[in-house]
Amino acid sequence: MADTTPLLPPRPSNTRQPYASLPQAEAAPSATASLDDVIENCVGSIGSAQLIQAFLASFAWVFDAQQMFINVFTDAAPSWHCTGPGADASGACSLLPNPCGLPAGTWAWDRLPHVSIISEWNLECAGPSVTSLPASAYFIGCLVGGFALATLADSTLGRKKMLFISSLGMALAGLLTAASPNVWVYAALRFVGGFTRATIGTSALVLPTELVGKRWRGEVGIIGFFCFTLGFVSLPGLAYFNKNNSWRALYLWTSAPSLFYSVLVYFFVRESPRWLLLRGRRGEAIDILKDIAAFNGRDLPPSSFSGLDVFVGKEGKGNNSVGMYSTLRMLLEKRWALWRLVAVMAATFGVGLVYVGMPLAVGTLGYDLYLSVALNALSEFPAALITFFLIGRINRRAAFLGFALTSGACSVACVFLRGVEARLGAEVLSFFCACTACDVVLIYVLELFPTCVRNLAVSMARQALTLGGVFAPPLVAAARWGDGALVPFGVFGMVIVACGLSAVSLPETRGRGISDTLEEQESKDKAAAAAVAGGGDC
Repeated sequence: MADTTPLLPPRPSNTRQPYASLPQAEAAPSATASLDDVIENCVGSIGSAQLIQAFLASFAWVFDAQQMFINVFTDAAPSWHCTGPGADASGACSLLPNPCGLPAGTWAWDRLPHVSIISEWNLECAGPSVTSLPASAYFIGCLVGGFALATLADSTLGRKKMLFISSLGMALAGLLTAASPNVWVYAALRFVGGFTRATIGTSALVLPTELVGKRWRGEVGIIGFFCFTLGFVSLPGLAYFNKNNSWRALYLWTSAPSLFYSVLVYFFVRESPRWLLLRGRRGEAIDILKDIAAFNGRDLPPSSFSGLDVFVGKEGKGNNSVGMYSTLRMLLEKRWALWRLVAVMAATFGVGLVYVGMPLAVGTLGYDLYLSVALNALSEFPAALITFFLIGRINRRAAFLGFALTSGACSVACVFLRGVEARLGAEVLSFFCACTACDVVLIYVLELFPTCVRNLAVSMARQALTLGGVFAPPLVAAARWGDGALVPFGVFGMVIVACGLSAVSLPETRGRGISDTLEEQESKDKAAAAAVAGGGDC
């Protein structure tokens, strides 16, 4: 039975009417109404339908996190011990950082060789360039895939298809990785896995936020961060459960559920009606809005959707023949948009180096690997909670700068602190601040760019974050082979501080609605600048 509750509540006498330009549900919006207003009038700012879609799309982050950090366990160098009579008569054997060069029979791994690629393929003497290759190959694949696929979600495929293809490709690559016969095939398949998953996080972030009203956009976007944390936290548990099994089992445990999830995406996730409208696909957009409205208990007459005609093909390219790189060209033609993109990418590069490097380097602090990684993963929960509850109240730019600078200071402190517990505490605090900075800056990017290039902008920001991840594995591996095991923490700290300062040049977006076109964004920016210059409330 349809809900008989009026579509719009009666206007209070002492409050601002959010639907001032839309006094009746059946009335067409005025020409100056935003797409936000029209969609909210049709389906509401948020409801059970949008929440279900948001959770379903955001769950992709669980598997994304597992694949991002899986090399921490599968590629870890196992502990070893000296064996045989007289193997350590001088005490020198036990002081070596690795068993490379020791005669056969004088040392042995503490566990069975199949627990790690290092011991299974006898890579103890291969050097950091080889042992770090699979992890670096994964992030290089993410980088290449991000540049190759970044525009597809904005131009031809859309958010849903891109999410499905990326999830399916990552799952299949993970299953094939479990069958790798040597380190070279393994590294190649990690590259493929990184390439295919490059746009998962972007599509899973943008799609839910385009289904809700601007009041809930930040909170809905953070659902993905919680899911990423869930994936990260579950990984040490899975690794500990399989610590005596082959490293291949960990890929199977993480890739098989991802394959099932991609099937759910194909059948149950809905496309962004906002994107469909800008591509000129009005009928599909209306069908989705009708389904969402019906699920939310709204019984709307056909006239409720008449105002959408104003926004169809608003970029002048609202058709299915949009070029693959048209959105990139649109962004590059605007100097202000290009500058924003460069500043955002610089900021996220520093965050990415710390975000990826910390879990890889935490084993050098001398603490239990599983517990150390679990503590890092758990620190993402308060980071996501803080962002969730405060995102509507904090200035994005100031919050990002504060967390980035604090992360850098704590990371550098790891080099100078004495005591395993003190260093671990500083490391966890640094990682927590980097996580929070990452959460804030991704919401910030959503608001800095209009719908027509938003997916591309978020993709490029994540690509810069991934580029930081490319440099982290060899840096950590080289430090493990030498005497400077703590040096990476100093590098991490200095880089995130230097890169984080690039955000100073970005405008504040708190409290402003998102735009749909570059021209609309320019107009809003000029109005905001004029309000600030005139001392008004922006």
